[in-house]
Order: sequence, then C-alpha cells, then structure tokens
Amino acid sequence: MPSYRYDPLSPQDASFLWAESASTPMHISVAFIADAGPLHNPAGGIDIERIRAFIASRLHSIPRYRQHLVFTPLRRRPVWVDDDHFNLEYHVRHTCLPRPGTAEQLKLLIGRISSIALDRARPLWELWVVEGLEDGKRFALISKVHHCMTDGVSGAELMTVLMSLSPMDEPGPVVPYVPRPAPSGLELRRDDLVDLAAGPVQAARYLGELLGPERRGELGRALRGVYDLVASGIVPASETPLNREIGPHRRFDYFAQELSSVKAVKDKLGGTLNDIVLATVAGGIRRFLKRRRVDVSRIDFRVTTPVSVRSGTAGEALGNRVSAWIFPLPLAQADPVKRLAAIRATTRRLKESNQALGADLLSAVTEWTGTTLLSIGTRLQTVGRTHNLIVTNVPGPQVPLFLLGAPLHEAYPIGPLFQNQAVIVALFSYAGRLFWGLNADAALLPDLADLRRDLEASFQELADAAGTPSVD
Repeated sequence: MPSYRYDPLSPQDASFLWAESASTPMHISVAFIADAGPLHNPAGGIDIERIRAFIASRLHSIPRYRQHLVFTPLRRRPVWVDDDHFNLEYHVRHTCLPRPGTAEQLKLLIGRISSIALDRARPLWELWVVEGLEDGKRFALISKVHHCMTDGVSGAELMTVLMSLSPMDEPGPVVPYVPRPAPSGLELRRDDLVDLAAGPVQAARYLGELLGPERRGELGRALRGVYDLVASGIVPASETPLNREIGPHRRFDYFAQELSSVKAVKDKLGGTLNDIVLATVAGGIRRFLKRRRVDVSRIDFRVTTPVSVRSGTAGEALGNRVSAWIFPLPLAQADPVKRLAAIRATTRRLKESNQALGADLLSAVTEWTGTTLLSIGTRLQTVGRTHNLIVTNVPGPQVPLFLLGAPLHEAYPIGPLFQNQAVIVALFSYAGRLFWGLNADAALLPDLADLRRDLEASFQELADAAGTPSVD
C-alpha cells in the first residue's frame, strides 16, 4: 500500500522517463506571446518579481509543481515526493532577447531552451519569461513541463490554473507550503514487496471484471483494437529523411491560422477539423519530401496521432491518459481533395475499429507488468519504426487568458522528439486561432522554415479547392 507521503507514477507516465536520453529530452512546452504594457517596470523591462508572486499564489492548486522524483530500491519505480528545498526563482526564469527582438530571434531561443533536459533532482517544470520581443512591446512565456507529469489535454487545463480569465486578477495570498517528510528507503522497499505480491491478485480481479457479462462487449472491441494496433506495426514504415538518428540540438518554427478559416474549409469539403489538419500535413510532407528527392509514390509514410482517453470528469488528475491512432498518409495522391477523402475514410475506419481503445487496454495491462516492460516496449516501438511522424492536436481554451493584465495573444506548442523522429508537428487551438509548432532536430532539418511554408501552401490548396477566402 503506497505511503501517504508519496505518489507513484502510472506506467504510462513513467514511460516518458525511460524514453528520455541525452538527445531526447521529454518535456512538453508552449511558447506564449503577450503584450508587455501591463507588466512593464519603471526601467521599461518586465516586472519578474510580480510574476513570481502571482505564480506563488497559485502553486497550492498544483501540488506536483513542488514535488520531485525518487526511485524505489527494488522495482526502480518512480514516485513523487515533496521537495523540501523548493525554490521558485529556479523555476520561474528571466531572460531577454537582443534588439530588435524579432520572431526569428525568439524561434532560435525556443530551440535552445527546448534542447535542455529538465533536472530530475528538482520539480520537473520551468517557466521562462523572455522580454524584449518587438522592441519591448511584447514578451514571451516559455513553459516546460516534463511529459511524465502531463499530457497535452491536462497541460491545457493546467494553463488555466496558472493564468487568469480576467485582466484584473492580482497576486493573492500565498498558502504556506509544508512539505511532507520523504519516505525512508525501508518503507519504499516494503511497499515494493507488497505491490509485487498484490499484482497477480489485482490482475485477476481486473480480468474477471472484463470477462463479466456487462463488460464483455467492451473487451471484445478493445481486443479488436489491440489486433489492429499490433498489425499496423508488424511491417515497419518506410525510411525517410525524417527518420534518422537525432542529436541533442533543436530548431523551432511556427505559424498561426484563424480557426474560422479551417472550419470553413471543413464545412465545404467535409470531415472533421482534425481531418483537415491531417490533410494539410499530408500535402506539406509530400511537398517537403519531393524537394528532398524522395519518390513519395513508393513509400509507406505513417503518422501517429495521440487520442485522449480522459473521462472528462471533474477533478481528474494530472498525468497521461492518452491512446493513439497509427495510419498511413496518402502522400502519393497529388489532388488535395482526394487526399482529404482518403484521410476521412481512414479516420472513420479507425473510429469503428477501436484502435485507440486497444492501445488504452495495452496501457492498462502494464499496470500489472511494471514499468520495466513498458520501457522496453516504448523503445521497441521507436526502433521498429511503426510510424514516421507524430501529429498532435490539442484543444485549448477558446476565451482569452491573461497574466496580471497582460493578454496572451499566441500559444505555440512544442512537442518532444523521440528516437529517429527528426520532427514533430504539434497544434493548439486557443481563443479562436489554431497555432502550429514545428520542433525539429537542428542538424537534420536546417530547412525547417521550408516545411513550415509547405504546410501553409498545403492548406491554401485545400482553401482554394473549397472556394473559401484566401489565407493570410
């Protein structure tokens, strides 16, 4: 039985620790851009102490932000314990762009910050306050949170805790922080033994529930999903310039769209908003690989799209509750409307096949097998090249957020790279706009800006086919 003084990570959360290496830091980031005016100090810079005071007044709502990792002695299972040396100044950092503070300078800085792994001896988050953007008229907030703490959906919910819905909010009283004593090595060893002994009993109980008449249909759908998921990875995806051994340095680029423009194309051509996103990615990757002299008619190019399996109930904890779809993109198809039709047919089939439910069942099974088996599976999936690219699309709040009166105008997501994955495409919808973030290996994709332009051109093809207004 776990001690009240620590919280074990789920196997899915822990898998992101095992996936981390010197060249694959596993944090999720967002780069916000906000007006600097309300936060200017007398010297013309950003009032960092006021920001720290505001964050300090909110931390009691996020206990995980004042906890760090400890590993149990027998199973090496990671657990969260309260940090009795917590220092807010270490986590809320302050820097400045050189003049004139252009978007290109900000992208370079985001790439550098994204390259640096979080310190596992401390709570696994940072918030960088970057002043000097647009000659000081704006500033950026770069949030880094380890993937073992949160997925995209819970990260979006977390954003509303640290920010405000009102421009009038000021720092509130700071709730005193009293860390719980850390468990001893003897306690952790004892709990390891108890968990090992209880594992088969819990597995039998869970299996009995699944085989019960009220859940038998659910089990059948999940098992069919497991079959589809495993079958999709038996034959490796094609090798491409995007699937080579990556290094430790990152390059970042971004662009934004009006959400109404994307929805207008969806309404004209059919499908879901996510179908339009995937069709845009297909067209953009097609252009990019053809310029790299890849014959797109001869490759099996697959994407993984994370699918949230959160229940949506109030008070659901932080952490990862994510499954996935894995499927081919129709890169050989030159016609943008036919590419979209092929993607629509595929996503409709995936919904019917319950592939995501199957992945969630596999994740649940790892609760009985331990994080070591899960870590091996994570590495095998990457080495086996079940996919070429991750495309993640997270819905965010559609109302403006503020930080001490400063309105947040833009929010660019920054996803982590896995082994042999040279780029990730992440999207985040916020306040009526859709923000695209492209995080890439700096050495393998020096032409990342070309990929960004390819994606913009791909969406323009869809907009032209739909007869909707031209994209800015």
